[in-house]
Amino acid sequence: MEFDRDLDVKGLNCPLPILRTKKALAEMESGKILRVQATDPGSLKDFPAFAKQTGNELLAQNEEDRVFEFFLKRK
Repeated sequence: MEFDRDLDVKGLNCPLPILRTKKALAEMESGKILRVQATDPGSLKDFPAFAKQTGNELLAQNEEDRVFEFFLKRK
């Protein structure tokens, strides 16, 4: 999937991945796509909840070799 900005939060635990994602999205224009790579297993629940709560769209999520990848579209 194409994206406009990349955020690497691998090795960070809750709540840091969400906090860094929130900051990155705030710096982006509406409609732009952010890719986030995380290793915290809690992110599997955190990112869908974050998207729902903030109104940003979770376009996709994947897992490969214990790295979780999320694509969020800025509202």
